[in-house]
Amino acid sequence: MKGNIEVKVKKVGNVNNSEDIIPHYATAGAAGADLYASINQEMIITPGERVRVPTGIAIELPGPEVVALVFARSGLADKKGLALSNGVGVIDSDYRGEIAVLMTNFGQEEVIIKHGERIAQMLFVEVAIASFVAVNELGDTARGSGGFGSTGPS
Repeated sequence: MKGNIEVKVKKVGNVNNSEDIIPHYATAGAAGADLYASINQEMIITPGERVRVPTGIAIELPGPEVVALVFARSGLADKKGLALSNGVGVIDSDYRGEIAVLMTNFGQEEVIIKHGERIAQMLFVEVAIASFVAVNELGDTARGSGGFGSTGPS
């Protein structure tokens, strides 16, 4: 994927989206576009609680060669202990529903999310579609089948 892509964005949901909740890049060098909470009232997330935060948008990607990936915002993780419950959100090219961000409060205090607050970031990545071939043997490597921790302690 070279250069820019066009991503169509539609406002959805039951919230009066008077604020601009369309994703945008905070700086010229940002890799991820900010996603915003689109909620009727503040959400209080207690320690250990998992929530689904709506963004008020749905997107149309240019085709199956592109996926949108949703990542946590490092500032929310560092300062408030908020992270994505699923690690990374995957938005497939054929999904047309509202994007929601699954968040968990890993901190020690309640966190308040307000309408229009930046809650996550979305990156666009080229996708390779694999053809799976069943075989009886795989090629050898120096690592072989060594798994967790097999290459050293850290």
